[in-house]
Amino acid sequence: MAPHLDSPPPVGSFSNGVQRTSSRPDTPDFTQGVSLPSLSQSLETLSMKDDFHLKRPLVPGVYVPTLVFFDEETEDLDTSAIAHHAVQLARAGVTGLATQGSNGEAVHLTHVERQLVTFTTRKALNEAGFSHMPIIVGCGSQSTRETIEYCREARKAGGDYALVLPPSYYAGMFTPASGTIIDYFTEVADASPIPLIIYNYPAAVNGGDLSSTVVSKLAQHANIAGVKLTCGNTGKLNRVATAARKMTKNYDHDKPKFLVLAGSADFAMQSLVAGGHGMIAGLANVVPKACVKIIELYRAGRLDEAMKLQDLVSLGDWAAIQGGVVGVKAGLQAFKGYGGYARRPLPRPTPEQTKQMVDGFKDLLIVEQRL
Repeated sequence: MAPHLDSPPPVGSFSNGVQRTSSRPDTPDFTQGVSLPSLSQSLETLSMKDDFHLKRPLVPGVYVPTLVFFDEETEDLDTSAIAHHAVQLARAGVTGLATQGSNGEAVHLTHVERQLVTFTTRKALNEAGFSHMPIIVGCGSQSTRETIEYCREARKAGGDYALVLPPSYYAGMFTPASGTIIDYFTEVADASPIPLIIYNYPAAVNGGDLSSTVVSKLAQHANIAGVKLTCGNTGKLNRVATAARKMTKNYDHDKPKFLVLAGSADFAMQSLVAGGHGMIAGLANVVPKACVKIIELYRAGRLDEAMKLQDLVSLGDWAAIQGGVVGVKAGLQAFKGYGGYARRPLPRPTPEQTKQMVDGFKDLLIVEQRL
């Protein structure tokens, strides 16, 4: 979801008190018998299977930064819900999934938990017949060394691409700033066993905003496969998409060497007009079919219909932006019966706040149910 700076906080303060159904859906546990201590052994066993480490190219479409689910009492990972959600999204027609993003509460997870989430997602997709679907894994960290470690762990757990934010904690000491950032991504890409996707999300990195010049230069690296632009800057997106086309002989929009993705659903169609290839959108956790439909309508030349749907999606995304991961989980809980809460210290909304957030999705959900 785009980091709109005019987004107000949800009304009032969050607290406990809203009644929920269980976040654990009635679905088989795809990770039965897999505990945190036994994860390494399970990874070694599954990595030997033919469908675990396939070559899964990035293609245009809708990628979903998946939510992560917890037991509402213990806050332990709910692997059954994680698996269920991944399969439901795949069946809705999305192109790929992304674990360990902001919607996936990566900052709340340990290294081992991150691997378990990706492993659970990969195993669930494979067993449900979606072994072809790529998984992008959030791997950014403050040091080059740990970022590379996350990339290696992501590959071992079944990830295909690493989504990497630029470091920000010591950004004031980067001299020159653009040179430090280019060196960082280059060193990580040189060492990573999976290709990188650059993640430009200024709100998450103290306002650091990668320029189109920096992104276009990094796009030339053989192990950097794309960019997610959550800055909402369609001019930048157009410049990057243009540069990517020019650096590729016999450019094929359906099989791009460098994928340019909008980081939010509220400018999905605008990004397509600007030469982008799709989106990585948190809203797609709740309304995946609507997000996919925008792209289908645009590609079919049905622009009036695409624009009408974009209007509804933008309104729904505004509700998601205002509520953040708390609001997206509230919407999923209300409409699908699972979602639960985020890990502390993220707040739990009151019934009044939950209703306010859920009401923002209602019109869009009516459309989603018809698709």
